[in-house]
Formats: sequence, C-alpha cells, structure tokens
Amino acid sequence: MSEAQIVTLTTDFGLSDHFVGTMKGVILRINPGAQFVDICHQLNSYDILGAGLTLALSYPYFPDGTVHLAIVDPGVGSSRRAIVARTSRFLFVAPDNGLLSFVYEREPDVEVREITAERYFLKPVSQTFHGRDIFAPVAGWLSKGVAVEEFGEQITNYYRLDIPRPRRIGARQVQGVVLKWDHFGNLITNLAPQVIPELFSKPVPEFRLTIQGQVVTRLYSSYSSGAAGEVFSILGSSGYLEVCMNRASAAVTLQAAPGAEFTLTLG
Repeated sequence: MSEAQIVTLTTDFGLSDHFVGTMKGVILRINPGAQFVDICHQLNSYDILGAGLTLALSYPYFPDGTVHLAIVDPGVGSSRRAIVARTSRFLFVAPDNGLLSFVYEREPDVEVREITAERYFLKPVSQTFHGRDIFAPVAGWLSKGVAVEEFGEQITNYYRLDIPRPRRIGARQVQGVVLKWDHFGNLITNLAPQVIPELFSKPVPEFRLTIQGQVVTRLYSSYSSGAAGEVFSILGSSGYLEVCMNRASAAVTLQAAPGAEFTLTLG
C-alpha cells in the first residue's frame, strides 16, 4: 500500500485533556505531511461496541490508503494485544479488544497482525497511555508507507465481540436491542431492513414497537415528520432502524441506554 497522508482518530478521550493533541504531535514528528480527520472523541467511556459501530459507519467513506486509528481501551497496560489490520482499501490500528469487530464482519478479507516491533514505539512506554507510545507511532509509520509486515506476525485468533443480533420470533415479531445513541438522542437499534423487509414496504404496514414501556406505531421518512412529543421510528443513514423524536431526545425521554431491548410486532 502506498504512502498515505490521511489518519483518522476515533477515541473516548474527550477534548478536555491533552491526549488527542499529544497523539497528533507524535504522528506529525514521524510524518509532518499527515492530514488528520477526527471521527469522534466523545464516545461513551469504555463503550467498545458503540465505538466499533461509530468507526464502521465512517471508515468506508475515506480515500483508499487511509489509516484509521481507533482507541477505546479499558484494558490498557494489561496483557491485551495491540494490532494492525489491513483490508483491500484501509489500514486500522487498535487494541485487540473487539473494537474492529464490525470491520471484520463487513470486510471480506482482513489481515490482522499483532504489533510487537518495539523499535517503532515511543520510549519509555507508559502503562496508561499506549495511544501516545504505541498506537500513534505505528499509525504515523504506516502513514509514511512502512509495510504492515514490519510490525509483527499475522494472527488469526484476534478478539471479536459478540455483536447483538435481532431475533425473529415467528412470522410477525422481532426482538432486538439498542446499539448506541447519537448526539441528538436517536436510539440506533440493531434492526436492519433485511431482517424484516415487510416493515419497510409501501405502504408501511401496521406495527407496534415496544421499548422501555413506550409503544411506537409510526415509521417516518424524516425526523421533521414527527409531532411534538411523539416517539417514532425512522430508517437512519446508519442502515438501522432508529427510535427518535422531533427536536427532542428519545434516549432521555425513554431513559434508554445501549443494550435496551425492544420488541417489534407486525399487525
């Protein structure tokens, strides 16, 4: 893969500390021509599944050769591995804790290597900030065109999260969960159209979606279609069904967090 200039960053580090800026500084010392794109730094702390989904909804839209650096790492300093993954178009640098699970699922051919080449690390390596001392340097050298083979041996036992799947119960009912909520309080579920295509036919059939004691009976094509105070559903840009409100937070109104279960019944 040829030299890349774009490095994206996805973390739960927030923007009130030095962490993100320091990692960029490390990368720039290695590759002064690097261009940074901050996908998100306000992820819920330690939410590996939500971070993985955020990355998965973003990475395909970047130019070929982009290096995606993703860190949500509650196991920093432990025996968890650091990895670099290569697909046909992109490179990923992350802890081996399942953060790349959606990438593994969506990409037909993924090569994963454990990062063991300490000559590329920033020394001394802190026990609490591998983003600065391991992940950022590796991303920097990758963006300079160093081959992935230089960082360690290929592995096949990389960690995968058990991504929640919607479960169809009979012909008319599906059970699912909320994967995450976005900045506007829209609840992104794990229900995609291929699971229950009848719901997304025209005209929309009658249905009842029950979540946190709330019954949703409307599927709209835009957020603005909902009345004030109404909880409704929409097929979002994520490709998943969302539970929403117009200019209000469904997450706050329903007190729903990732993992909240719902049942959708047709008719």
